[in-house]
Amino acid sequence: MAYDRYVAICNPLLYTVTMSPRVCSLLTFGSYVVGFAGAMAHAGSMLRLTFCDSNIIDHYLCEVLPLLQLSCTSTHVNKLVFSAVVGAVITISSIGILISYALILSNILHIPSAHGRSKAFSTCGSHIVAVALFFGSGAFTYLTTSFPGAKDQGKFASVFYTNVVPMLNPLIYSLRNKDVKLALGKTLNRVLF
Repeated sequence: MAYDRYVAICNPLLYTVTMSPRVCSLLTFGSYVVGFAGAMAHAGSMLRLTFCDSNIIDHYLCEVLPLLQLSCTSTHVNKLVFSAVVGAVITISSIGILISYALILSNILHIPSAHGRSKAFSTCGSHIVAVALFFGSGAFTYLTTSFPGAKDQGKFASVFYTNVVPMLNPLIYSLRNKDVKLALGKTLNRVLF
């Protein structure tokens, strides 16, 4: 999405050539390959573990870290794999998004008209909000698991990024539409006043 926004704002005349169906297919295929490889790394490292006592995961989802807590063997290798996979995915995607938006911001600052700058910021705003919600709640989930008393907050955050964020995406992206904004305003006025 960040690359799409970069092309749409920085090279709008070449958009249809740059974002061809082949490029879109390759980007989609690449994201599936990375997701599958990460899942296989986690599943493969889980095969070496043994589970003795309880089989009840103290979490809403079958996440990797709560599952590791059930193991009665050493999970050191699994935690290293988890850190490497999550670290690589977050680092690479964050760097790609940051570079894309740095180039977009540089390009926007060179737009002479205020209307043009506003339109460009509007184009990027919804994606930035969606990414911030997803990465923020995901980071909160995985970075706070080592703190005492953070288990319940991690549960809430995992539900937030797996259910609430995807439900908010259509609303976030449709608020760019003036008709949707107007209808939402009328509905809120009717409900609140």
